[in-house]
Amino acid sequence: MTAIKRDYYLNRLLNSRNNGMIKIVTGLRRCGKSFLLFNLFYDHLKKNGVDDAHIIKVDLEDRRNKELRNPDALLGYIDKSMCDNEMYYILLDEVQHVPEFADVLNSYLKVPNADVYVTGSNSRFLSKDVVTEFRGRGEEIRVRPLSFGEFMTVYGGASREDALLEYMTYGGLPQVAMMPSREGKEEYLKNLFESTYIRDIKERNSIRRDADLEEVIDTLASSIGTLTNPSKLQNTFKSVKNSSISSETIKNYIDILQDAFLVEKSVRYDIKGRKYIGTPAKYYFEDLGLRNARLNFRQVDAGHLMENMLYNELRLRGLSVDVGQVVVNGKDANGKSVRKSFEVDFVCNRGFRRCYIQSAVEMPTPQKVAQEQNSLLHINDGFSKVIVVGGMTPTHQNEEGILIMNIFDFLLGDGLVAVIEKNA
Repeated sequence: MTAIKRDYYLNRLLNSRNNGMIKIVTGLRRCGKSFLLFNLFYDHLKKNGVDDAHIIKVDLEDRRNKELRNPDALLGYIDKSMCDNEMYYILLDEVQHVPEFADVLNSYLKVPNADVYVTGSNSRFLSKDVVTEFRGRGEEIRVRPLSFGEFMTVYGGASREDALLEYMTYGGLPQVAMMPSREGKEEYLKNLFESTYIRDIKERNSIRRDADLEEVIDTLASSIGTLTNPSKLQNTFKSVKNSSISSETIKNYIDILQDAFLVEKSVRYDIKGRKYIGTPAKYYFEDLGLRNARLNFRQVDAGHLMENMLYNELRLRGLSVDVGQVVVNGKDANGKSVRKSFEVDFVCNRGFRRCYIQSAVEMPTPQKVAQEQNSLLHINDGFSKVIVVGGMTPTHQNEEGILIMNIFDFLLGDGLVAVIEKNA
């Protein structure tokens, strides 16, 4: 079986090698963190002359290593394995199983011949906690499900159009991508969501009101690409389902889902006012296959799925992504002052570089083109403006200076990178 290459993440690990920091590999369960660390990175070390005795590997999710979940036992095992002054590479998988794991890892910050790499799958490893837990010497490497480019390296179908449809339906979890049948993919994703993600969330957060949590999950899955907030969801639950769930509880559940890396929040940004608007926001699923499985593969609206896919691709490329709002003051036909708001799907930032992106499945008519570019034309700064279009539309720049980019050029090429770099 062909192994999926994760060169982007492997190179990040290699570039951080021996930098005196603890490398924390985070991300959704089953997205490939363990394979990255225990296979790809391990094999690279071996091929480049590191002796096996100087690679200390511990899978803390393995029942056979249960005793090493004791922090002092783990510390003693690692110390005993380091027999000389040569560099040792310490690889620990799912280290959140160890109580006081931060103390164990921090014990090696001043050991000159210890280079530490760990994986974790929950909120204890979010960026804000990495800085705190590891005294400013923790480096987070966030792993996501397969990009479409990575997916294509193992796809066995006839065309990239078929591949895109399968990717948007079944997502990018590595094990799912390697499965031959659609029935197998669907069954695996449904079982994985219930038996792994939901169960893990309930146990970790001591959640007893299962129905409320699952209702929130289903609602977010049904409304990707839609502005919402806990108060709006509370009103919906009250009117439609006669539920008494509070907005505070809904917010807590959404925070938990974000901590488990199942969903991400994109907040609104007032482009002309240059300020953030706290609420409402959009929520996107980290993996479309899990989102679709949650809804039994019934709600497969191409526009929403494409928007979610583009969001994930932008985040994978290291961009911060907000939902843009452009407020325009004008007058109506009667001369009365009016105030209109236009939405920009994505305001993408990397440092001081920026671009604006709209997502459109297709633009078959001049009216549709005008609709998609309307908000972009109301932005007067010098940053690039892009509309990503599905189908066979060739990439080109129109008369208004907007780059119309074919979705395959966006997902597989370097066109977007060039757009971002242009604003340097």
